[in-house]
Amino acid sequence: MLYWLSGLSNYFGPFRLFEYVTFRAAGAAFTAMVLAVLLGPYTVRKLKQLRATAPCRLEGLVDKAFIDRNKDKTPSMGGLLIVFSIIVSSLLWNIVYNPITLTLLVMMVLFAGIGFIDDYAKVRYGKRDGIPGKMKLMLQLFFAVGAIMFLDCVPETRDLLHQLMLPFFKQPVLVSGWVMALGAFVVVGSSNAVNLTDGKDGLAVGCCIFCALTYAVFAYLCGHKIFAGYLSIPFIPGVSEAVVFAAALAGACIGFLWHNCHPASMFMGDTGSLALGGTIGLIAVIVKQELILIVVGGVFVMEAVSVIMQVTSFKLTGKRIFLCTPIHHHFEQKGWTETQIVVRFWILAGILALTGLATLKLR
Repeated sequence: MLYWLSGLSNYFGPFRLFEYVTFRAAGAAFTAMVLAVLLGPYTVRKLKQLRATAPCRLEGLVDKAFIDRNKDKTPSMGGLLIVFSIIVSSLLWNIVYNPITLTLLVMMVLFAGIGFIDDYAKVRYGKRDGIPGKMKLMLQLFFAVGAIMFLDCVPETRDLLHQLMLPFFKQPVLVSGWVMALGAFVVVGSSNAVNLTDGKDGLAVGCCIFCALTYAVFAYLCGHKIFAGYLSIPFIPGVSEAVVFAAALAGACIGFLWHNCHPASMFMGDTGSLALGGTIGLIAVIVKQELILIVVGGVFVMEAVSVIMQVTSFKLTGKRIFLCTPIHHHFEQKGWTETQIVVRFWILAGILALTGLATLKLR
């Protein structure tokens, strides 16, 4: 919306700033952060009034000594604040009619809707697991496929969605319609991996900040013809709007962290985690750096893989590999405090984000 002010630059020179994606990205991040910080107390009060507290999902799964009963009174569904902040910021700073902006906005809202239904089932009916997992997965897959098929109809991204890019290779290693199926898998996998990581105050949202900022850089480079050519990455016209959106996402996460740091005033719940993970996954697909997400989002991958390994091992051998999964609970039972777990995982997320960016020079 504010981009339109650039058309008045002939009358007032500084309005030209709104043409620059870097200025709009900074504005989007700041706006989303301020909204999340300022509206946080109101959100907490409303959630408490509505008694939006979810049952402890660790009940019966881990020793009671490792369950913090103080968190039973902390409201969930705080993801509504994150999503609202991103939407308002994006509408202000993005070029709204850009198809990439529209796709990211709509898909984030849809994934947040899935999470909200799941959180509502937990709060309203006291169901620890919310809606059935298969239903949640099918909805995620349906929306992810729909988003990618829509982008396949957009001239700027149509051909690229069929290309599989690997780190260290300048040219696509595969061109096939099946690559879009991989993209849908990345979106759904990223969404659920962030959801699994959301188990400690500030853990998931902090790691999302690193991922969002990293993919904002990827999107900026892909949207700059000279930089894209120099780095041998795809040049994607119009993808600069993903920079602004990713910046808004990072800003909203920073603002939410103000209220979610230990001890948390509220949790984002599935409403936030599914939306954040799915959106980050879709940005990775759009900029054709979906496989780098394994590195950049390494903390999320580690959490998801730990669960898969634990379940597989227990079903096949009856033995557990870890004391408890997702893996942050394993370290908790090894004696790490909550603050130690969160900060150390943040450090790891930062290192992995820088490692992902470093692959740009190794092609």
